[in-house]
Amino acid sequence: MKKILITGSNGLLGQKLVELLLNNQDVQIIATARGENRLPFHEGYEYHPMDITNREQVLSVVESIQPEVIIHTAAMTNVDQCESEKAACWAQNVSSVEYLVEACAKTDSFLLHISTDFIFDGTSGPYKEEDEANPISFYGWSKYAAEKLVIHSKIRWAIARTVLVYGIAHDMSRTNIILWVKKSLEEGKNIKVVTDQWRTPTLAEDLAKGCALIATKEAEGIFNISGKDFLTPYEMAIMTADYFKLNKSLIAQADSTTFSQPAKRPPRTGFDLTKSREVLGYEPVSFMEGIEVLAGQISK
Repeated sequence: MKKILITGSNGLLGQKLVELLLNNQDVQIIATARGENRLPFHEGYEYHPMDITNREQVLSVVESIQPEVIIHTAAMTNVDQCESEKAACWAQNVSSVEYLVEACAKTDSFLLHISTDFIFDGTSGPYKEEDEANPISFYGWSKYAAEKLVIHSKIRWAIARTVLVYGIAHDMSRTNIILWVKKSLEEGKNIKVVTDQWRTPTLAEDLAKGCALIATKEAEGIFNISGKDFLTPYEMAIMTADYFKLNKSLIAQADSTTFSQPAKRPPRTGFDLTKSREVLGYEPVSFMEGIEVLAGQISK
């Protein structure tokens, strides 16, 4: 029975991971998050409150549980908020990783750390695992600093990098491009969507699947875990409108210079998935299939 501890279990990826791993008889799940357990189901796993920015709490929870694997999904991911609240961003994205590395060293746990395409400047995507990082936002820098902590540690580790995650959380607390486009068009609103950014958008269930493959194999190293379709947000919006048979003429093309956002976005990221396919057997759905998954969840 492999004990897997998940940080950030109240978040979108955390929820999907707990759900996915519940089906695995060989895994014992320990879910952790700040404060109360907000998962809608309570059977089949243990829950412990754990604030990742509190070193004592991290060390004591990890030491009492002695997990074989820790999957670190908790992070501050609002890119603009990271720009304006740098101290909070650093505490959640970097210091927390320092504490987890320290805890893993004591318990000989394998650490799977979740990272992002925002460690790249977006001048030459899609990226491979070994490509040179060059963050252009504080969020990107914090995630890059965390990667360095993991890579230079003495523990056993993996890093799963991902891109533009979309999905539906149980409390519907988070929106995403598909839900936003659907809602706007249903309300007859005109929307502007950028045509000069490229991504490989990732269904949350696929990211969970990739993380589970790494965690159960304890596969070491860096892995790109994203969707496979290389698209602009404008293309994603058009595909969403097509799927739900909504009025596409409400969608206008825009370029990113017309939006003023505190943090810079890398123009062209996206991932090459060759290594994850070959080493892990990872295979994500297409973006159209992803929309279908969400549509099914909405109708429930």
